[in-house]
Amino acid sequence: MVAADIPELVIREVTSSITTFSKPFARYGFVPFGGRTTAIRLSTGDVWVLASTPLTKDTKEAIDKMGPVKWIMAGDMVHYMYLAQFKEEYPEAKVIGVEKMKSEGVELAGAYGVDAPDTKYGFEDEIRAVYFSGFKNKDVAWFHVESKTLVVADLMFNLPANEQYSKSKSNPRLPIFGSLTPWGGIHKHFVWGLGEDKAAMKRDAQTVLEWGPERIIMCHGDVIETDGTKAWATAYSKYFSQ
Repeated sequence: MVAADIPELVIREVTSSITTFSKPFARYGFVPFGGRTTAIRLSTGDVWVLASTPLTKDTKEAIDKMGPVKWIMAGDMVHYMYLAQFKEEYPEAKVIGVEKMKSEGVELAGAYGVDAPDTKYGFEDEIRAVYFSGFKNKDVAWFHVESKTLVVADLMFNLPANEQYSKSKSNPRLPIFGSLTPWGGIHKHFVWGLGEDKAAMKRDAQTVLEWGPERIIMCHGDVIETDGTKAWATAYSKYFSQ
């Protein structure tokens, strides 16, 4: 069932192939993280969606204009809330999750960390993927080759979430810290602390670095439009220095 409209929803065409759907979201009810769904149209005309916000009428209309949805992705083990909603509206799409994720009754067509490491889900010619098995939330990083865009859930934050709160009367500034960006020391310690297997984290972070992303679209915070590789290298510098 399509969700009720969200007045604060910001729909933005980032490139001719990528559209984002951003909204306010407060973690624990008071930490303004913001939320974002990202949809990518491949050269085949099929659409890949990282589903991390409700499927509203406006969201569905915009996605449907892009093309038929073929993949519905979960960013990590805690980004599963809207998978069932998307699957109900796009029953032919494949839902891909990660290990330890609650499926909420949704039948998964695959899951990172469960399937063999060399498993292909059908979009890899245009969107590369690396599964961060050593990250606490079991995140996946995706790289849209044509636009040099990295798409992540909790592997990177860029707060305050100004775009996601741009239509809201709430203040996007983080309590106490004010900000959490890949350029700051707090972020370095944040991703280091969530790394449960440091060697695996270094390996997978290096893979992303070698992709050379220019843009980074994260679920929480403002999109990094340029210097994405530098932002990634800075955020994960504690791993690269080991």
